[in-house]
Amino acid sequence: MSHFNDDQHDEWDGPSKSQLKRDAEALQNMGEEIVDLKPSELAKVPLDEELADAVAMAHKLKPKKNEAYRRHLQFIGRLMRSRDVEPIAEALAIIKNRHATANARQHRLEQWRERLVSEGDVAINELLAQFHELDRQKLRQLLRSVQKEREQNKPPAAYRELFQYLRSEIEDLL
Repeated sequence: MSHFNDDQHDEWDGPSKSQLKRDAEALQNMGEEIVDLKPSELAKVPLDEELADAVAMAHKLKPKKNEAYRRHLQFIGRLMRSRDVEPIAEALAIIKNRHATANARQHRLEQWRERLVSEGDVAINELLAQFHELDRQKLRQLLRSVQKEREQNKPPAAYRELFQYLRSEIEDLL
């Protein structure tokens, strides 16, 4: 004869213990992301005073990377459980997106530089068709310097200068 009533077991609809642990770990990871932000990025994240103080303390403990730092990250995660984390998550997503956008821009500039070096005038014409504000003469001069450097096995100063020129003129347009 069973001492358990099956009706009692069917009524529990709350999250499982495993799900609660996963949620707590996600909040702790979000707290660690916040601690890893640069000060200028951290200023864009909406933190209340208690959470901001906890993040400041984590910055003091971070260089040591010891047990106290790990426990403090758990504390930040615990603090975040009692808050609406949606605005914080949105701010972090915006910051991550900016990094991804900046990286993509950087890669496109590097691709243009490589095309210019490998294709020469054909790539210059395509680049000028897209970006009219560039100086054809300056581009050709930089390309000649790059080729000369490569022939003489010199350090890539002109190669870097070409990249700097492209970045200063068209980075915002990419």
